[in-house]
Amino acid sequence: MTESRTYDLAMTTQGPLYPPSEVMNADGDFVVIGAVNRPGPDGGVVTEWGSVVVSADSPLPPFGQNLPYTVVRELGPELSEADREMVLCTLPLPLPCSNYTKVFAPDQEPAPFAVERPSHPFHQVPIPDLQPEDGPKLTGPVTLGQWVEAQGTLTVSLAGGGTAADFRGEFSGLIPDSLYTVMSVRVRDLDPDGPAHPSPLGVPNVFVTDAKGVGHYDATLPNPFPAPGTPEAANRIVNVIVLWMSHQRSYGGAIGHHGLGGDVHAQLRMPGPSFTEFVTHA
Repeated sequence: MTESRTYDLAMTTQGPLYPPSEVMNADGDFVVIGAVNRPGPDGGVVTEWGSVVVSADSPLPPFGQNLPYTVVRELGPELSEADREMVLCTLPLPLPCSNYTKVFAPDQEPAPFAVERPSHPFHQVPIPDLQPEDGPKLTGPVTLGQWVEAQGTLTVSLAGGGTAADFRGEFSGLIPDSLYTVMSVRVRDLDPDGPAHPSPLGVPNVFVTDAKGVGHYDATLPNPFPAPGTPEAANRIVNVIVLWMSHQRSYGGAIGHHGLGGDVHAQLRMPGPSFTEFVTHA
């Protein structure tokens, strides 16, 4: 049985496949670095990692299914200077091209789908109750060239005689002097018959980057990898995602009020479902 392993995290703009990205540009298109749905043979869909600009009017399938994205243009493996200077923005509310029906914070925001809000450049997000004299630390645009500098590793180690696991994240190239949170994706979150609201990886799940964009995070979770086929299997963690918090807030037992680009923005993640080598028990 594996006792410890260190993983490289992938830089991304994407949480789930819908909405296609948790980041937009000033034109209202998704800026996608992650899994891209493209037309496949015989009318199917092929999902491959890539970098593209995707229309917010892309066709939306039911949760758990995929359709090809409407690609506006390719970004390519090397960004042009113009693309490096692209100013990044939040998604508007209600979230476009989203099929995740679960409420993210039912105790705090029980009717999030009724909230209307325009897209904002990251540096102009209306942080609740902020006064200019309070000294906001993010005052200039966040560009795609800055975003793609993010790097990170995640070390997972069994603890408590196999009843728990320690998670240690080391990150660099993030947005300086900013609030980040870390979330887990569990098997139950991917259930097309009834997804759960995604969970923090520990509570509180926050860290603040330094002036160079460096950050660290540690958490210990009870029984995060129950064996498949057991009654607890739906709680098994399959991914970990590092989120930039555009409203500079954390939300207790929720990852955000709206999630998915409305107030949280995935920047680092495991490239796909992971941690199959670990098994824990209660």
